[in-house]
Amino acid sequence: MRPEDLRNLLLGLTFVGLLALGFQYVTADREEFPGEMTYREGNYRLEHGEYERALECFKEVQKINPSYYPARLGEALAYIKMNRYSEARQVLDSLIAEHPDFAEAWANRGILNDREGRYEEAVRDYEKALALKPSLARGPGFLYRLLYNIKEKPATIADRLEYLKEQLAKPPEERLLRVPEIDEKQPILKGS
Repeated sequence: MRPEDLRNLLLGLTFVGLLALGFQYVTADREEFPGEMTYREGNYRLEHGEYERALECFKEVQKINPSYYPARLGEALAYIKMNRYSEARQVLDSLIAEHPDFAEAWANRGILNDREGRYEEAVRDYEKALALKPSLARGPGFLYRLLYNIKEKPATIADRLEYLKEQLAKPPEERLLRVPEIDEKQPILKGS
């Protein structure tokens, strides 16, 4: 198959998929859970860099549906994106205490620890997240990368975990634990 044909096929499939999603969105007559539309808006805002508005959405969902804990993860992710790390840590610590099997909370606390230079803690959190949900090692899928025009597959938490372990095994003066232009590309992990 020629590259042009493959590209056209992918564009066609993407178009059909978007039409199907649009049809589902238009024909849906109710939310699957209270606050679903606001939660979806929060995720949209988060993905498009509108962090304050995303935070508002996630907090609104928590008022509407306090038992829907992925909204609390969304709140923590907005805080991380705004470099409000102490607030993110409070939310993630609380979320992990209440829902210790929520792998995405462990993974994102690992990312937070990593950004704050708490590498040993990041390693523990990444290991716990991957033990709870091994599929997190795959990272963002092809369709997500296609929709958001991400040409290279970003490093996953499994990749980062392996790298940190390698670096931490070296003498401190030989370690390279931070490369800001690469580290900023590490994606956060949303819940369901």
